[in-house]
Amino acid sequence: MASLRLSNLITRNLSSRAAAHRAMAKAALFADSSTRTRLNRYNHHIEKAQQLEARLAGQQRQEASA
Repeated sequence: MASLRLSNLITRNLSSRAAAHRAMAKAALFADSSTRTRLNRYNHHIEKAQQLEARLAGQQRQEASA
């Protein structure tokens, strides 16, 4: 049985959260709102996804060097 480490759970959580924000960004483009509102929502979710992916990459670098 594979051992579950806390770092693996956090990694999966960050990865799935980033994917969810990318999906919300795409959905924001097709919402029934003004163009400005859709663009603001899209940019917000893309920025959040990029932040989560950066955290994920940093954690993976830390684990690789440890």
